Amino acid sequence: MTDLAKLNALREKYANASGGDIFDENFARVAKAQFTSGDRRKWPFAGIPTLVGAPCRPDLQDTADFGGLDIALLGVPMDLGVTNRNGSRFGPRAVRNIERIGPYDHVLKSSPLSTAKVADIGDVPMQSRYDLDLCHADIFSFYKKLVNAGVRPLSVGGDHSITSSILKAVGAQEPVGMIHIDAHCDTAGPYEGAKFQHGGPFRLAVLQGVLDPERTIQIGIRGGAEYLWEFSYESGMTVIHAEEVPHIGIAALIEKARAVVGSGPTYVSFDIDSVDPGFAPGTGTPEVGGLTPREVLEFLRGMRGLNIVGGDVVEVAPQYDSTTNTAHIAAQVLFTILCLMTG
Repeated sequence: MTDLAKLNALREKYANASGGDIFDENFARVAKAQFTSGDRRKWPFAGIPTLVGAPCRPDLQDTADFGGLDIALLGVPMDLGVTNRNGSRFGPRAVRNIERIGPYDHVLKSSPLSTAKVADIGDVPMQSRYDLDLCHADIFSFYKKLVNAGVRPLSVGGDHSITSSILKAVGAQEPVGMIHIDAHCDTAGPYEGAKFQHGGPFRLAVLQGVLDPERTIQIGIRGGAEYLWEFSYESGMTVIHAEEVPHIGIAALIEKARAVVGSGPTYVSFDIDSVDPGFAPGTGTPEVGGLTPREVLEFLRGMRGLNIVGGDVVEVAPQYDSTTNTAHIAAQVLFTILCLMTG
């Protein structure tokens, strides 16, 4: 540095400052919640792992109002509805084990754990690990209790079938719109006597009257199952295939999505298989030619200001990814949705 006056000013301000001394007003607000004394912060590799580092409060499940939470983070470790490789029952645990997510989103300038009452309340209690229908009954019952308490849910699956029963609770008073990022439209019908399979949650939700298809946009769609998705087109959903995304551009895609969902209540559902398996191989139905993590995050950040009443991240099957990259991407997306839900 050739400007000695500037160098001396920097020395005066920072030479004796600790890592916990943050001078920028916005950064200092975030740092205040992170540093307990001086330059000491919570170790990211120590303590009980929770979703995006939120407080661990499974005890709130036993209260009528869930402790007055604004947003409940929770796991749904159920994968009885998969059509291919199982293992997403381990998704919530894998995402909890990812360290160093947050506390700040540099694009949204958001620190959600400091601005809203948020906690990881554990996993949805289910009576049977074997009975798919009973699991869905338990999921609906639990989310109905959350919604009735005025708590917005943000969940980690589990396979994508869970979303139909979540939407049944979230959209009970008014059908919701949806931002759906996935390789598959998931609007097929029942198979082999199972209406709760993970390829059909959104047909089910539309027919139950809890999801508005004309306020639904599905992004990243690709692969050989296209012939199963006629319900998306006939019901009025907006379908954006993965190969269209670079040609449309993220800015225009953001504008289109915002126009589709409008100002009404909106749910965000993110399937990790929307991301190309070169980035995220740990899922049951990988499809080559997918989105990049950067595209997903840029798009989601463009949803700021929408009326988001809930969301989920699903289909993380960690045993197919020895690098943990899949769970890391899922955790970052979860945090980004949380930022959107807190303003």
